[in-house]
Amino acid sequence: MASTIQVRVDDDLERRTDMLFKDLGTDTTSAIRMFLTQAVANNGFPFEIRKNSKAEHHPYEMMTEEEILAKLKRSREHCEEGRYREAD
Repeated sequence: MASTIQVRVDDDLERRTDMLFKDLGTDTTSAIRMFLTQAVANNGFPFEIRKNSKAEHHPYEMMTEEEILAKLKRSREHCEEGRYREAD
């Protein structure tokens, strides 16, 4: 006997995951089934679950003022040397 699991997700998330899994050669339903199978096989989540560190949200928070100024100086030097990419 098979059971049905229903999950509500944002429309954009569903669209993006459908496209991702299609590119990977599967579908969202199969991917969820794979996740559940691996969770049982691993006796837990099949990937690491952790909180994001502050550095991931604020990359310059851990830098000293001197380090930030040095990076800015190098950036200006690169710009003057023509070593940059257009935003377009």
